[in-house]
Amino acid sequence: MERKTFPLDIRGRRFSLGPTTWLMGIVNVTPDSFSDGGAFFDPDRAVEHALALACGGADVLDVGGESTRPGALPVAEEEELGRVLPVIRKLRPKTGVLISVDTVKSAVARAALDAGADIVNDTSGLRADPAMATLVARSGAAVILMHMKGVPRSMQESPHYDDLFAEVKTFLRDRIREAAAAGIPAERIVVDPGIGFGKTTEHNLALLNGLDAFQDLGRPVCVGFSQKAFIGRVLGLPLGERLEGTIATAVLSVSRGAHILRVHDVGAVAKAVRVAEAILAAPVSPSAGEKNGKDMKAAHAC
Repeated sequence: MERKTFPLDIRGRRFSLGPTTWLMGIVNVTPDSFSDGGAFFDPDRAVEHALALACGGADVLDVGGESTRPGALPVAEEEELGRVLPVIRKLRPKTGVLISVDTVKSAVARAALDAGADIVNDTSGLRADPAMATLVARSGAAVILMHMKGVPRSMQESPHYDDLFAEVKTFLRDRIREAAAAGIPAERIVVDPGIGFGKTTEHNLALLNGLDAFQDLGRPVCVGFSQKAFIGRVLGLPLGERLEGTIATAVLSVSRGAHILRVHDVGAVAKAVRVAEAILAAPVSPSAGEKNGKDMKAAHAC
């Protein structure tokens, strides 16, 4: 399958998503995120971690102050601001890597953008806060619109779909239209099918296997699967032992057309993804392949 290339405009800069896969490094400034909650709650540790992710090959650093794990409760606006703002303010002068803020609150997004963030990663798809769409439109920031069935507190309580792909695609198509109506041009939108957000293991596996179906929405596809429970169920392994499953999912996602991978272990995933991309791009002719191999450059390193 050939991955489509799409333009992405971010605060006055134009990027091309498709030639290579972007990696979004996760920076959880929370005490309760499912994978690394509390590990980087201190702002200085969070900044240090973010810079390590950038060094490992991250194209985007996704800073979040409110957990969206199943069963998570909402965080007050002031608390969330107190978590993410110190990190973004300290991080921005230290790296040229794009920064996204993982939030559903317009006040948090506004402060983060003022502090130097470039992208709003809204897991509600602009539904949680009626002011968010207008804010994004006026800011010039890019936005990630994600599908979620329900809310984090209850989304994993027996999620059901009559037609999984049709329902997720219809939701995302509607969110693109709503964003456009608010003044956000298509060139600033990324879509995310929401792996693990109101889906069973079977739903997650099916969506990942059929990611190419989302390319006809006409926007780049972001997917987040890192260390999630469905990988643990497939392998019968707890948190901390799902890296290989995460890497396998990353490679398959690239082969199915994903443009952005949101992951914890950027360095390990980046190495696997670059090899996968080289294999997928290799010509069938052995002689041409040998020439290509000599021309290939080393992977990013700090």
